[in-house]
Amino acid sequence: MIRFEPRPASPVLSVVVPVAAALVSLAFAAIPLAFAGAPIFSSYGLMVKGAYGSLFAFSETLTRTTPLILTGLAAAVAFRAKLWNIGGEGQLYAGALAAVAIGTGAISGPSWVMIPAVVLAGAVAGALLMLGPALLKLRFGADEVVTTLLLNFIMLLFVQMMLESALKDPMGLGWPQSSPIVDEAMLPTLIERMRVHSGLLIGLAMAVLVYVMMRFTVWGYEIRAVGENASAARYAGIPVMATVVRVALISGGLAGLAGVGEVAGLKGYLTADLSPGFGYAGIVVAMLAGLSPLGVVAAALFVASVFVGADSMSRAIGVSSYLADLVVAMSLLCVLVGGFLVRFRIRWVGRHHPAQTHARSGGEG
Repeated sequence: MIRFEPRPASPVLSVVVPVAAALVSLAFAAIPLAFAGAPIFSSYGLMVKGAYGSLFAFSETLTRTTPLILTGLAAAVAFRAKLWNIGGEGQLYAGALAAVAIGTGAISGPSWVMIPAVVLAGAVAGALLMLGPALLKLRFGADEVVTTLLLNFIMLLFVQMMLESALKDPMGLGWPQSSPIVDEAMLPTLIERMRVHSGLLIGLAMAVLVYVMMRFTVWGYEIRAVGENASAARYAGIPVMATVVRVALISGGLAGLAGVGEVAGLKGYLTADLSPGFGYAGIVVAMLAGLSPLGVVAAALFVASVFVGADSMSRAIGVSSYLADLVVAMSLLCVLVGGFLVRFRIRWVGRHHPAQTHARSGGEG
């Protein structure tokens, strides 16, 4: 028989398991590579080169990392309070939509006015989109997994409608895209002639702020307490409903900032295919990081490296870039299994025959 016994908390294992999961996932990915006839070690070398082999490659990796940090933080904060926010994708689009609405002429002014206004508008839009599911959960017990997931599709349809009407670029030759954001509202680039922008600095700053909040503030203690046991937290006098609402606003706001970075830092305008799934990938990032705000940065960099490196490798040797999705999925699976093994120890218990049990008891009874 197999028995699972609780294992004492180990900070070392909490760090080792995600790293080991990433390495194991890369080892498993070698199997489809081999079936595709690709040289395994050369393929992985091309992945590393594609992600870090030049300044341009590294800047592209950082560009892909930026939204993953913010959507990963959004998921990590919400999951810590057992608020299952699956709506990062919709909140990202809400933030992008608000940024475009403000940055294309709703207000005008110098950069020091426009940039904070665009960033604030995106964060507020993402926060408000997450507020609805949180209130439905608290008032009616609605499953936030369902409501946030469905809001992703609703938000995307709303964006498509706006791109064909109020926000449509009159100079776009019929292409469904918004008017471009004015230069004063664009986030500055970090490296000349590269796409990496100061949204990366916003993501890193948010990671530090979330870490400080979760570790050293009363709000962070309340979030952790509600996540561990909401009934016990309520009995201890913690305002559970207010805490859930607060978490929803923070989580949605972080995802909204990811949308701001994509339109005001990268593309300069909004399209319906703005995100290739950053909101969903953020969930993977948060799980890989063990819901650690600082770990989210490392996990986002790993996931971005896999995607950028796999794209480069696929072009070089003709292997499908979907290998990146396979590596990320297996990483998540390995982390989930590893996390279970961190919390529980497996013991094999022998099954004894009733006659043996009777003999060991001295024949009593």
